[in-house]
Amino acid sequence: MEADNRLQLVIDDPHLDVELREIALKVLDNKRISFEEGVSLYEKGDLGFLGVLANYIREKKNGNYTYFNRNFHIEPTNLCVYDCKFCSYSRLIKERSEGWEASMEDMLATIKKYDGEPITEVHIVGGVLPQYNMQFYMDLFSAIKKHRPQLHVKALTPVEYHYIFKKAKVDYATGMRMMKEAGLESMPGGGAEIFHPEIRDQIAKDKCNAEQWLAIHEEWHKLGMHSNATMLYGHIEAFHHRVDHMERLRQLQDKTGGFQTFIPLKFRNKDNQMSHIPESSVIEDLRNYAIARIYLDNFQHIKAYWAMISRDTAQLSLSFGVDDIDGTLDDTTKIYSMAGAEEKNPAMSTQQLVELIKQVGRHPIERDTLYNIVTDYQDYKFDESNPKKSYYSLPVLN
Repeated sequence: MEADNRLQLVIDDPHLDVELREIALKVLDNKRISFEEGVSLYEKGDLGFLGVLANYIREKKNGNYTYFNRNFHIEPTNLCVYDCKFCSYSRLIKERSEGWEASMEDMLATIKKYDGEPITEVHIVGGVLPQYNMQFYMDLFSAIKKHRPQLHVKALTPVEYHYIFKKAKVDYATGMRMMKEAGLESMPGGGAEIFHPEIRDQIAKDKCNAEQWLAIHEEWHKLGMHSNATMLYGHIEAFHHRVDHMERLRQLQDKTGGFQTFIPLKFRNKDNQMSHIPESSVIEDLRNYAIARIYLDNFQHIKAYWAMISRDTAQLSLSFGVDDIDGTLDDTTKIYSMAGAEEKNPAMSTQQLVELIKQVGRHPIERDTLYNIVTDYQDYKFDESNPKKSYYSLPVLN
């Protein structure tokens, strides 16, 4: 009721801009806002106004729940055939001495390191190289599922799939079906960046375009499978480019219903070709989360990567439309830290995540990749006699 009351107070404010009041009334009536209204939210909406609207939607869709999962990352390589201007992570093949290339055995050794731990997901994404071809990844997925059938394989973005399908001379539909048969269970949302060609051609010209990115997700959704979506914001794009990006996602979601989560990704300017561009402020970050929650009415979840934006900002985001702050990570990813994220060694224990969520009055829920509840931590009591560790062996709720 508190979210309802706050929204009504905003609507009743006699000083509120007329267009913003119309948007607030649409939110109250569960009506979709237009492209032009999305741009207006960026141009006119102050943080307080946007937070009220976004929190209202968040609580209507997900109540007070805040989700996280227990996952780890495998990053096969940071070498890449593409030269994205914003990327601090990848190295071109000519810079091979600065990179790594994991073998199949290396990756399976990482999987086995977590034997006996109640991890629910492995997240696999990295650079694009010819030797990591279609057969390589099919063999990898099959080997993971053979070793640990219950571990959910979330792997690769359309950037990788477009490249390996083209080399293998298979169409998207065939390629995605073969990946599913090999053990792939969902797709992360990376590689989306900004869809509009005015911006994409400047920052990521070589890799798959917007239409190809969306087409690969559509083929995956046609198989009855799920994926996530991202948007890289806070660099050279204008507000209308952000709205265009979300509009394309909203249209595909209307068609397939296959997206689970939208993740705004903050541009970080450390050690890349766009280092001269200042980063967005925390206020702009929170405004962007809120507008995403308002605009993407057909997405169930909005996620903030705590490892990218900091733990404090992640807590704040939970009042601006965000209901998921990702997972424990266990220091298995370098993508965030190499880009200049506050977290240089991104690992948080389950207990730390639960406490972070509870500190701002939210209800912590451990989920699996498909948002089934694994453990409700609202009233869970941790054993304080043992030192905190990254993972706890807990019963799985059916």
